[in-house]
Amino acid sequence: MIKIENISKNYNNVKALKKVSFNVKDGQLFGLIGPDGAGKTSLFRILTTLLIPSEGKASIDNFDTVKNYKEIRRIIGYMPERFSLYMDLTVQENLNFFATVFNTTIEENYDLIKDIYQMLEPFKNRKAGDLSGGMKQKLALSCALIHQPKYLLLDEPTTGVDPVSRKDFWEMLQKLQTKGLTTLVSTPFMDDAELCDEVALIQNGEIMSIDSPKNITQKYPHKLWEIITLNNYHTLKILDNFTNKISAFAFGNAIHLACSEKTNKEDIESFLAQNNIKAKSIKIINPRIEDAFMELMT
Repeated sequence: MIKIENISKNYNNVKALKKVSFNVKDGQLFGLIGPDGAGKTSLFRILTTLLIPSEGKASIDNFDTVKNYKEIRRIIGYMPERFSLYMDLTVQENLNFFATVFNTTIEENYDLIKDIYQMLEPFKNRKAGDLSGGMKQKLALSCALIHQPKYLLLDEPTTGVDPVSRKDFWEMLQKLQTKGLTTLVSTPFMDDAELCDEVALIQNGEIMSIDSPKNITQKYPHKLWEIITLNNYHTLKILDNFTNKISAFAFGNAIHLACSEKTNKEDIESFLAQNNIKAKSIKIINPRIEDAFMELMT
C-alpha cells in the first residue's frame, strides 16, 4: 500500500503540509481532493521521491520514499500537474524513449496501454507539442504506464482539458483499476471525488476528512435547499439575515442553503418575498461532496 504518516513540508515560513496521514490500499482508486494551494502537489512530489519531507515519513510497497527512492521509481508511474513530455518528439518517439528508460519496449507492455494508445495511434507521427490537451493527457498517461508500474500517481491530470476528455480519462482510470493497478489521483474538481473508492479532503495542508464519497455526504448534518432566483448574487447577500440559515453558497446557477431541520419551503419563500425576491425554484436536495467540503471549511 501507499502509507503516509504525519508528513509535514515547510518552505521557509510557509507550511504546505501539516502532519498529513492516510493509507491507500492496494487496488484502490483513491482521490486527494482540494483546491489549488491545498498542498496536493507537495505531497505528490514527496511520494515520487522528488522532495524530502520536513517531518514524518511515507512508503510505497514498504519502500521508504527517502531511503529507497531508486526502488520506488521502478514501481510507480507519475503524471505531474504540467505536461512534461518532449514537445519536439512525436507520440511514438516519446513512448519509445520512456520504454527505453525502463529497459522495456512498447510491444512488451502493449496490453496495458492498448485502450489508450488506440486513440493516439492516428497521431503517432505528430509532435507532442502539436497535440490537443486531451491527447497530451492520453500520451502522458501512456508514458507513465509503459513500464507496467504497480502504483500510478496522477497530480491534477484533468486540469485544463475539456469535459469530454475529463470523462474519458476517468473511464480509463476505472478500466486500469480492473487490471489491479493502485491509483492515487489529485484533483480540484469535487465531482471527480464521486468516482473514487475513497477520498481525502485537503485544505491549507491539512486533511479534513477521509472516507468513501458516500459516507462523507451521508455525514452532512443539515437540511439542504437549492434556490434559484433571477439574481443569485443579491439573494446570497439577503440570506445573511435569514434566521434559520446555517450557511449559503453559490453552486453554478443555484444557491445551496443549509438550514435547521424545522425550516420548510414556506419559510424561505416568505423571507424572500419580504425582500422583494422571487424564486424560480426552491427544493430540498441531497448533499454532494462540494457541500460536505464547504461544511468542513466553515
